[in-house]
Amino acid sequence: MRIARLLVRHEVRVLVSLVLWVARRTHGASGGQAFGYARGQGAMMFGFAFVCLIETVALSVLLRDWPTVHAVFLFLDVYSVVFVIGLHASSVVRPHVLDPVGGELRIRRYVHVDLRVPLERIASVRRELRMTHERADGELDVEVGAQTTVTIELTEPVTHLSFFGRRRPVRVVRFHADDADGLVRALGRARV
Repeated sequence: MRIARLLVRHEVRVLVSLVLWVARRTHGASGGQAFGYARGQGAMMFGFAFVCLIETVALSVLLRDWPTVHAVFLFLDVYSVVFVIGLHASSVVRPHVLDPVGGELRIRRYVHVDLRVPLERIASVRRELRMTHERADGELDVEVGAQTTVTIELTEPVTHLSFFGRRRPVRVVRFHADDADGLVRALGRARV
């Protein structure tokens, strides 16, 4: 039952992100400076949505003689197109947020990751382009398009809550930002 609640909550967040995207609003970015990360994946996400749309049309033609099966697959295919566009929308409306007044950096990806890092725990921050990531204890890689551009090392761990609610401490966080240089500079100023 817990997993079903998590999945429904995820779907609702994706659909709310779609509404926010259409309304040109952001989620949780009012208290600080927003840094986007969606630019590098936009073409791929819309390409994926286009492929889903082509599949919808093809299955509609193939299943036209079976109305019940056609209706089921039409619903699933249309929902997959909406879901893919909603995922992209969630990456646009949920940017990383640097809040010097609140003393935290909020690192996000879609509706899956929302990590709050207190600024006083940041030992070092650097621009570092990485294209490969191996899982390691105490490290979190928040990749976009299989790359990260900013690396943060912490003085003490912060707790990352996974999609299914597992907690794990992380001391190194790597993530992608469209303006990685600007984010590193802003973080340097905020930490001083």
